[in-house]
Amino acid sequence: MAWLEITINTVSAGVDEIAAVLTANGFSDLLIEDQDQFEDFLEQNRAYWDYIDEQLQQQLQGLSRIKLYLEDTDTAGLDRLTALTESLSLPVTVAPMAEVDWEESWKENYTAVEVGERLVVLPYWLAEEDHGHRLPVILDPGLTFGTGAHPSTQMVMRAMEAYVTPGSHCLDLGSGSGILSIAALRLGAESAVGVDIDPKAEDIARENAAYNRFSAPEFTALTGNVTADRKLMDSLAGKHYDVVLVNIVADVIIGLAPVLPSFLRENSILICSGILDSRLADVTAALTQSGLTVLDTFAQEDWRCVTAKRRTL
Repeated sequence: MAWLEITINTVSAGVDEIAAVLTANGFSDLLIEDQDQFEDFLEQNRAYWDYIDEQLQQQLQGLSRIKLYLEDTDTAGLDRLTALTESLSLPVTVAPMAEVDWEESWKENYTAVEVGERLVVLPYWLAEEDHGHRLPVILDPGLTFGTGAHPSTQMVMRAMEAYVTPGSHCLDLGSGSGILSIAALRLGAESAVGVDIDPKAEDIARENAAYNRFSAPEFTALTGNVTADRKLMDSLAGKHYDVVLVNIVADVIIGLAPVLPSFLRENSILICSGILDSRLADVTAALTQSGLTVLDTFAQEDWRCVTAKRRTL
């Protein structure tokens, strides 16, 4: 099926109003590219990340436009849209798009990712590929954060190769796709518990675990905030974990730092990642203040990973 890409150029002050007019006239599947809205979104959600792709910011510099797509045979729709934009005195460009199997083409962006010495992350449609001695971590990469491609995730997985041993019990805070819990089980862990504040992540992590033939009691997925939910906190803290994984962002790790010792025993290891180099000192200070001893720091590109344990008296 061939499509037309229609681009309507406007200004930030009018983009919402124009989108509303288009929607009211039956053109509801809109893509808005607007620098001001992007910057507002970043500001309102700053607590959830430390790093924004500079290339993406540059692409949106000074940009305010609306895109929509029509089948190239939809002449009636194109005529209605042309009449509408002319009545609003809006500049419009129409460009044909090459025929693409959209349901399958997105898969081209995902390939096997070998991590460390023993692991390989595979999208589910490549699950049968042979990667020799490597242990497969099979995912649906289109569902949520955690595909194995990001440096923060890769550093955790490499550290896990050293610390997760057969029979280990692991806790994964901010589990997302469940990739680290699944990797722990592949490395021989007896059990892994994944916790995320997003209820959708619980189902997604369970689905990904099923691709790897893991289920309860090996893998348990939970939804909740351990700093706000005392019942969840007490339930988790009452169990023994050999390895605790926290792959989020610096501010969230700092917020979690006071409760992290509750999940650690004398010989347990904490692995934290998702930390920009510029925030490393803040994170290590918070961990130290919470009674932990930093053991090592790993680097990949601008990202850092920290291992720590409970301070012995």
